[in-house]
Amino acid sequence: MAVSSTISSNPMSFKHGLSLWCPQSSPSLHRTLQSSSSSIGFKTFLRNHVVAASSSSSSFANENREYVIVGGGNAAGYAARSFVEHGMADGRLCIVTKEAYAPYERPALTKGYLFPLDKKPARLPMLYEDPVTGIDIEKQTATTISGKLLKYGTLIVATGCTATRFPEKIGGNLPGVHYIRDVADADSLISSLEKAHKLVVVGGGYIGMEVAAAAVGWKLDTTIIFPENHLLQRLFTPSLAQKYEEFYQENGVKFIKGASIKNLEAGSDGRVASIKLENGSTIEADTVIIGIGAKPAVSPFERLGLNNSVGGIQVDGQFRTGIPGIFAIGDVAAFPLKMYNRMARVEHVDHARRSAQHCVKSLLTAHTSSYDYLPSFYSRVFEYEGSPRKIWWQFFGDNGNFDPKIATFWIDSGKLKGVLLESGSPEEFQLLPELAKSQPFVDKSKLQSASSVEEALEIARTSLQAAV
Repeated sequence: MAVSSTISSNPMSFKHGLSLWCPQSSPSLHRTLQSSSSSIGFKTFLRNHVVAASSSSSSFANENREYVIVGGGNAAGYAARSFVEHGMADGRLCIVTKEAYAPYERPALTKGYLFPLDKKPARLPMLYEDPVTGIDIEKQTATTISGKLLKYGTLIVATGCTATRFPEKIGGNLPGVHYIRDVADADSLISSLEKAHKLVVVGGGYIGMEVAAAAVGWKLDTTIIFPENHLLQRLFTPSLAQKYEEFYQENGVKFIKGASIKNLEAGSDGRVASIKLENGSTIEADTVIIGIGAKPAVSPFERLGLNNSVGGIQVDGQFRTGIPGIFAIGDVAAFPLKMYNRMARVEHVDHARRSAQHCVKSLLTAHTSSYDYLPSFYSRVFEYEGSPRKIWWQFFGDNGNFDPKIATFWIDSGKLKGVLLESGSPEEFQLLPELAKSQPFVDKSKLQSASSVEEALEIARTSLQAAV
């Protein structure tokens, strides 16, 4: 479901003063982004709930707003919702976004949103575009691409990330080459998938795994190319990655590992036709999806102070930048990761939600505690109608047989640092954050000799109880 439902599950919220600043609405979107996380249970957000409340460009002259949120993704939506919950939807709040839609949950773009329409179709509400291109810190004003000037009292930067792109000179902008970061990207990709025969996914991370799994639902000849030795190398162990790779291969997906791409080549019609690797080999493709990471969208906000080690805008434990009255949340924020005593920038929907809520609560109340975030990651693949197996997993912490479930434990000097569990029960998933927080000492040999995932989790649970 769309995050927009979270800020207007009562449609009167907009009418009471929450403004979405964009020039026009797009009539082309007919799919619903459904949340891929079960942690939120908001009702589907229908377009007719917001049409009467939406604001066109003509209704926005240069004006003042006490609170301005720049960006239209997860963090922006949850920040707006938090303002509304604190009674601030009374004309003082405004969202300024480049997209044509209300805030929504981006993780669904590479999950359910890409499924064929006969396999769990989705729908999304529609709203508007006018990104901020610069701010004047001294005058406390933000300027949009259409030239409008908005004076703010408090500015919250929630611009998220942009997809890392291949250079144009090696074919990165050829027709048929796709990047996926927003709804427009996803719609363009779906249009190509409807006509595609040979799909190549570049990148073996979350995007690559999720897009390739969706492509199986389209019954496409699918190949994943990446330079690492195995899938999701930053998180998966080799043995765990092998299990996933075997399942993908059973569903017809091919892998080319340890490969570097020289360039993308066009056919006679100007569309991408193949990928040439550095070793001289060529892979045919009529559709290519590039999923090689993202970078924080900070260009209009460099004066706020950037973190050179993790990227993003430097903030404190309450998401305050070095400039009074300006905050940064979500993917774009470089914040103190209190639990592990280091600076971090997290690209995850859960952090987008929690950072937005913490920031607004600190801003509007006497709440002064620092943000204390437990890193977590998840993925859901092969969940389309008719899939032979639907897979989901969760990981909490610092970074045999595939059926019925898998658990992987990260151990450093005898201490349990992280746990990944696939297809666990709700009770087992509840154990994971407790293990990651407490970091108990565990007997590695006992874990290795466990005959089942259940037994291994019980060993970890016993270690946790002994540490209390």
